[in-house]
Amino acid sequence: MARVPRFRRPTSDNRKSRLLRLFRAPLSAVRNPPHTVRHPYRSRRTPPTLPLGRTPHPAARALVLAAVAVLGAWLGLVVIGGIHAPVGPMDTRMALRPSLTGGTRINVSPLGDLELRSHHAPVRLDVDVDRLDPGRFQALIDQPARFAGLQAQVTDDVTRSAADLVLHSCVAVAAGATALGLAVYRRPRRALAAGGLALTLLAASGGAAYATWNPDSVLEPKFSGLLSSAPSVVGDARSIVSEFDVYQKELARLVTNVSKLYDATSTLPAYQPDPSTIRVLHVSDIHLNPASWRIIESLVKQYRINVIIDTGDTMDHGSAAENPFLAPVSRLGAPYVWVRGNHDSRTTQKYLTGRPRVTVLDDGRVAQVAGLRIAGVGDPQFTPDRSVVAAGDPAERTAGGRLADSLRTQRLAGKPVDIAIAHNPVAVTEADGLVPLALAGHLHHRERATLPRGTRLMVEGSTGGGGLRAVQNTEPEQVQASVLYLDRKTRLLQAWDEITLDGLGLSRAEVSRHLPQENQPGAGPSPSGSPGPAPGRSGTPSPSPG
Repeated sequence: MARVPRFRRPTSDNRKSRLLRLFRAPLSAVRNPPHTVRHPYRSRRTPPTLPLGRTPHPAARALVLAAVAVLGAWLGLVVIGGIHAPVGPMDTRMALRPSLTGGTRINVSPLGDLELRSHHAPVRLDVDVDRLDPGRFQALIDQPARFAGLQAQVTDDVTRSAADLVLHSCVAVAAGATALGLAVYRRPRRALAAGGLALTLLAASGGAAYATWNPDSVLEPKFSGLLSSAPSVVGDARSIVSEFDVYQKELARLVTNVSKLYDATSTLPAYQPDPSTIRVLHVSDIHLNPASWRIIESLVKQYRINVIIDTGDTMDHGSAAENPFLAPVSRLGAPYVWVRGNHDSRTTQKYLTGRPRVTVLDDGRVAQVAGLRIAGVGDPQFTPDRSVVAAGDPAERTAGGRLADSLRTQRLAGKPVDIAIAHNPVAVTEADGLVPLALAGHLHHRERATLPRGTRLMVEGSTGGGGLRAVQNTEPEQVQASVLYLDRKTRLLQAWDEITLDGLGLSRAEVSRHLPQENQPGAGPSPSGSPGPAPGRSGTPSPSPG
């Protein structure tokens, strides 16, 4: 039988050596942290202890990683994020750009910009139309039949380019964040984490854009530069309501029309309004500015205006010596409907009454012009006459009462009025509920409101830029006018363009298109055919003396 060895108590020397090894083991781990230390009693490997010093808080590390990912993604989008894409006969560059408001910006150089509120996300879509390819466009010129299929081709090009842009942007943000991560951390794992976080942020931004995507944003585009003179880029008012339902298709239509724009090297294409709309040019507060007639004449020709409505203050002092200033009203290319303002005298009104193609409305008189029944009342006050104390708003309401009585009489006779006009908004608000649309001026700035009983009130700014008195101001006043599109059958407002020109000595122009809510796609009919709330201000404006 084999003998079992007996346990030997360690000698004092053995105990001392073991204690020394136990004492030296932690020190060696601190001195050489990457190496593992074998425990004197255990055979398993133990992780090294951390070097001396405090480690960053996890929240701080995460914050730094997020900052690296965002900055790297931004750099990637700016440096390599864009793509060159042929769209029809045009060469374009598309790119996603960081933005606080989102949206889409289309740059048609050198004509100007088109801005659309297409989405709300921290990225903006930029489309730059670089040039017209001579070869592709010459093919269209040689075979005009190709223009019929150009929009379908452009739609396919935009779809393909958008897919390429998404993939290219993913690569750009990942590469940018990873490169910056390597420069900051100098560790591949952290750099890859930054790249992955950047892709996640881009995906989240894409999700936000998809969730807030508004394909109807092309219904209210904002133009700048020379494009403000070419509203044909987005079509006419009626086609907006019936055709503008897919953003992608409208971008294709835009590029198609831009191709035609480039073909006209010296002149912009004429605006092609829908035959089913009546186009009204609303002007006000010209105040003896001779440049206004040239502006009005140009708008009449370009938009093919059916009737001009002037809501008063055409003069400054209402004297007979100023009457020759009114001579061009008969040569503007469209019938001229006018009401007296507080700077227009009875002498002014008498002079205009005898002019060809001019209709003067006062005391609730109703006239039918260009298929519209229009009623108006002149301003009861003539402020240049300092011998008479101004009666204020009570006098305006009295005049508005005469206008309201006329509207009721016409309605009872089965001949409802389409538009009521006055110079002061206080007077025309008395027509609330008796007419779909009311026009006024006097305030020298635009106001849009839906009155309590459903009448839409549109107050125009100064088409004369405040008149010649504006040169006394530190900054010139803007020149403003609006083109209103009314349905030929219902006589209801379908859309309107707001034209704004910088004042004296400046040259910037801007056109923005607006639609009533009830005319936007998906909106139900408003009750009793009354106009719904207008976008922008609501309530009754409080006028100030003009």
